[in-house]
Amino acid sequence: MRILISDYPDSMMPDHRLEKDIIHAGLGQDTVVDVYPYSDEKHEEFLGKLNTADALLTAFIKLDDEVMAHAPNLKVISLNSTGYDRVDLAAATRRGIGVCPVGEYCTSDVAEAAIAFIYALDKGTKAYGTHIDRDHKWDYTSVEARPRLQEQTVGIFGFGKIGKCIARKLTGLVRQILVCDPYVGVEAAAANGARLVEKNELLASSDVIVNVMLLTPETKYYFDGPAFEAMKRRPIFVNMSRGLCVKEDDLVKALDSKRLYGYAADVLADETPDLAHHPLVGRENVLLTPHSAFYSTTSLQLLERISSENIVHYLKAEKDRVFKLVN
Repeated sequence: MRILISDYPDSMMPDHRLEKDIIHAGLGQDTVVDVYPYSDEKHEEFLGKLNTADALLTAFIKLDDEVMAHAPNLKVISLNSTGYDRVDLAAATRRGIGVCPVGEYCTSDVAEAAIAFIYALDKGTKAYGTHIDRDHKWDYTSVEARPRLQEQTVGIFGFGKIGKCIARKLTGLVRQILVCDPYVGVEAAAANGARLVEKNELLASSDVIVNVMLLTPETKYYFDGPAFEAMKRRPIFVNMSRGLCVKEDDLVKALDSKRLYGYAADVLADETPDLAHHPLVGRENVLLTPHSAFYSTTSLQLLERISSENIVHYLKAEKDRVFKLVN
């Protein structure tokens, strides 16, 4: 049996000892675990590696029907991510390939990162730091003041595990919390300290807007020109979901026209961005991190463990023990 671990180098684990230990303990020491750093330039070489694999552990490699056609032995795709939009789910299902994302490993980490973004932008941390380090300027008026956070309204799009966690952590720190999610009821919102509203009310009434929605055909470019026009309170906008939820050209226009006070994101539309030429880089009111909100020693261990155990359980026909199976 052969397991392939492959992804863009920046998205791979620092080492793969835990993954290998779990796979060998569950499937036997004779199981071959092949680690291959992926790049778009070496796509054909990757297909050659995939050709004899029984399982693939990845997160960001695009896996469409054409790729799967080169993997006649592939039985399961285990994703060390919560999202699975990079996988053609219909093609995988048609080919009898199970798809197993990690359903839960970093909820608290992402919630904490979102709140850190809010506080940093609200208090002008990056701008002050730039003025001090670059210009040697010591002037508190160099950043525009905002009301205290306890006087502000925070709106959250998407009220799954992460959205609920953010709301609970913000309870008592802000004036009120609004949420928008068609799959959540009034009672569930209230139980987590929030009030359920429609999209336009949240956009118009929030001083801070946080996106934690899954990327779906309905949420792709959800935040576009009309959405930014509907943001009446010149909010801070924080994207903790996927880059493609935001139409970046329209976002840049909203920043340039000062419709937004600031923007923070753990993701960009391109998973391998050209940072030297990116229009969001170098702005005092924009904070970007390299898809690192999940990053803690605790979450890394959970991520490696769950994604590796998903492979073991699936290949041993223990589907009831797979953490999450989406097809």
